[in-house]
Amino acid sequence: MRSIEQIENLEEKKVLLLVDFNVPIKGGEVEDDFRIRASLHTINFLLEKGAKILLITHLGKDGSASLDPVIKRFWEISKLGKDRIEFFENIRKFPEEEKNDLEFAKKLSKMGDFYVNDAFSVSHREHASVVTLPKLLPSYAGFQLEKEVENLSRAFHKPEHPFLFILGGAKFSTKMPLIQKYLELADEVFIGGALANDFLKAKGYEIGKSLVDDTNYDIKKVLENKKLILPVDVVVKSGDKLINKKINEVGKDEIILDIGNETVKNLALLVEKSKFILWNGPLGKYEADGAKSTKEVLKSVLNSNTQTIIGGGDLVSVFSSLDPRTYKLEPNVFVSTGGGATLDFLANGTLPGIKALG
Repeated sequence: MRSIEQIENLEEKKVLLLVDFNVPIKGGEVEDDFRIRASLHTINFLLEKGAKILLITHLGKDGSASLDPVIKRFWEISKLGKDRIEFFENIRKFPEEEKNDLEFAKKLSKMGDFYVNDAFSVSHREHASVVTLPKLLPSYAGFQLEKEVENLSRAFHKPEHPFLFILGGAKFSTKMPLIQKYLELADEVFIGGALANDFLKAKGYEIGKSLVDDTNYDIKKVLENKKLILPVDVVVKSGDKLINKKINEVGKDEIILDIGNETVKNLALLVEKSKFILWNGPLGKYEADGAKSTKEVLKSVLNSNTQTIIGGGDLVSVFSSLDPRTYKLEPNVFVSTGGGATLDFLANGTLPGIKALG
């Protein structure tokens, strides 16, 4: 990838800057502006070089969402003048975007002199603004995209050992390749979140009415791997109560919401002895009273000196909810802006949007 630092003359040039400002919005207000803040380094650099910027982003899945709350928050946190930056419409509003339509990409290309991709978190999608537009203009990587590639690559390019891989969340189909890959690369692989339910069920434990993926994956072979670590206790919802139980005590009408206290302590010990941690996905159903353990383990990680990469949209949302005064972030912790893009990059070592810049 060519870096924006390699562009020779930006004075009065128009840059089409792809960003991912797909942020959570509630009551017309942005709840978490982490992704917006991540783009400011690139934006400020381009402005300092004399460029004009057209920001291209999507919001929501079908393009119907208004960008107004995002634009409002952007001006609030950036404190930049409005004379050299403008926003394109919600790119998902146009069906041609997801169809990767060449003519649509050509229309976009006529609006600028250069293309910069700073949207790592959408770079796994083969959409017009991600993979076709960069072929029609001189194209470069923004600083956030470069940081993502540099940091995430450490997970498979000579990581330090002991290497602890923590994987949570759901969507078993997207995470099975990661489990298989990092059972080879890491020293220990801890599985939490809804993913753990599938493994516990395969081991013969009762999981009640907990979320599982009924697709037939080759879990039993993975279970034989001595690097695999599963919860020894869980927090279940039993009626209206939340109860901490050992994994062999879950009832048929109960729902597993989180990993338990003993498991949190075990994970904290693993964090303490590790030299490199890669963590993707929350350890519980964080939106339904299942964020407590994820927060506890996050605090252990953030207060250690262990080199750490944190990724996955839901995990980053939990991270953003922590009081920043309770931990230190730099220089040992990198927080990825990606969700599915982070998973794909960790599994494959590249993404379509990255290849398009080559």
